[in-house]
Amino acid sequence: MSPRGVAIPDVRERLFEAAERVVARDGAAALTSRAVTAEADCGKGVLHTHFAGLDEFVAELVLDRFARSAHQAQALEARVGQATVAHNLREVALALMDALPPAVVGLAMTCPAAVLHAREGLRSGAPAFDAIQQAFTVYLQAEQRGGRLPDAADSATIALALVGTIHHLLMTRAPGRAEAAKVTVERLLAVLLRS
Repeated sequence: MSPRGVAIPDVRERLFEAAERVVARDGAAALTSRAVTAEADCGKGVLHTHFAGLDEFVAELVLDRFARSAHQAQALEARVGQATVAHNLREVALALMDALPPAVVGLAMTCPAAVLHAREGLRSGAPAFDAIQQAFTVYLQAEQRGGRLPDAADSATIALALVGTIHHLLMTRAPGRAEAAKVTVERLLAVLLRS
C-alpha cells in the first residue's frame, strides 16, 4: 500500500483501472470506494480526496474513457492511404468498444447522479460520440480525396451510422460478447462502404 501522505503518480488512472477490474471481476454491485481503493492498493480516503463521491468518480471514469476514445478516433487521420478503409475503421471501432467495458457502461447508466454529472461534462464540451463521429467523417473525407472511397459516398452518414452502431453495441452487449460485436461492425462496414 502507498504510504500515507506520499503522492501517488497518475492517481486518477490508477483508480479508474482499479474500478474497471472490480466491476469486471465482481460486478457493478461490488463497486464501492473502499473496493476501488483496496484494488488500487492505496489509502481508503484517496478516492474522496480526488472526487466528491462515488457517483462523481463513475461519471469521471466514463468521461475519461470517452475522451480516450475520441483521441483514438482522431488518430485515424494518420492512417489515410494505409491498409484498407474498412480495416482502419474496424480497428478503431473495436478499440472504442474495448475502451468502455459493458459493466462500466451499465454501472454509469444505473447511477442517476453519475448520469447527471456525465451529462454536465458532455454539455461543457467533454469529447464523446460527436467528437468520434467528426473524426470518422474527417478520415472518410480524406480517403475520398485520395480516391479510396467513391466520390458518391456520404462520409458524414457513414460516420453517423458507425458511431450509432458502436453506441448501440456499448449499451446492449453483454460481457464476453466481443466476437458478436466484431461481426456486427464488419457487416455494417461491408454495407456502408459498398457505395
